[in-house]
Amino acid sequence: MTAATPKGERRRQALVEAAIGLLVDGGFDAVRHRAVAERAGLPLASTTYYFDSLDELITVALDHHGRAEMAYGKARLAELDPAECGGDAFTDLVLDLLLGPPGDVEAVVLRYERLVATGRRPFLRPVMRELSGELHALMLAIFTKAGKNVTADHVAELIALVDGAVVNALVEVSPDPRAAAHRMLTVALARTS
Repeated sequence: MTAATPKGERRRQALVEAAIGLLVDGGFDAVRHRAVAERAGLPLASTTYYFDSLDELITVALDHHGRAEMAYGKARLAELDPAECGGDAFTDLVLDLLLGPPGDVEAVVLRYERLVATGRRPFLRPVMRELSGELHALMLAIFTKAGKNVTADHVAELIALVDGAVVNALVEVSPDPRAAAHRMLTVALARTS
């Protein structure tokens, strides 16, 4: 990796953001050297100048994207008022952190695509394990601050429940993964109260 100058850092960041955009728009198959360079408005050779491989670029992009999601979650945790953690409001908060904002099915697809892609792209495993661990810890902190009596294992079960609901909903003709996850999570949270 080369980016020792401010200009180099800006170019490297532009490539990362271009790769993230391509991932969001078209998944892993859309991230190619030429497509990243064109989207970033940089010469084709810049992708190999700033990154040792396409795998490294994808890993950095996923890490960057995941860190942005974690920062959003931490901000939501800091703003969380335990008095407002009843019913649908809390369920919606949990789903915002696990699935992203309502109405963005493509963001949901990317979240699950990157999890599944780890099976075929072993180079992603370290960053995905790290992000997953941080997500679980963040979710436990949110449940704790909200006054919900759950353990780390229970949080992992709730995340798995949402994951299963989302994956099953994505095969529908008109997928609404958030609604499916909302129904399942509402029932599960009612049992924890």
